[in-house]
Amino acid sequence: MNDDSLNDDTLRDDISNDNTLSNRTPTGAIVVSLAVEDSALSDRIAAALASVPEFRLARVDERADVVIVSGGQAKQPSDAGQPFTERELEVLTLMSEGASNKAIARRLGISVHTAKFHVGQLLDKLDATGRTDAVAHAARLGVLHL
Repeated sequence: MNDDSLNDDTLRDDISNDNTLSNRTPTGAIVVSLAVEDSALSDRIAAALASVPEFRLARVDERADVVIVSGGQAKQPSDAGQPFTERELEVLTLMSEGASNKAIARRLGISVHTAKFHVGQLLDKLDATGRTDAVAHAARLGVLHL
């Protein structure tokens, strides 16, 4: 989706129709950080999020649950020792959707063992303690666009 096709009503509808977010966070609002270069777009997103009680914008120096970044190519993290392969980026995307190793294997046409290997490589490269932590690190680094 390009920036021109995003409007406040669409964003609000997408957010309010996504019941999975409220199921993941039993208490408190989901803290959202915006890393959008276009200030007009950033303002529109902030305004749309302000009308949704389950979300609130992160304060300065506050750790966010979710980071919204501008569209475009995924950036390789500058502080990561090794770049990500295309397959690792595919696995990371599926991990962000909550896919299990078995589901990742099925979707990518690889063995479960190979899916586990890729997940392990991602955890190492992102210095993450688990799958959720890996997705959060990747989002903060701009590798993964949520």
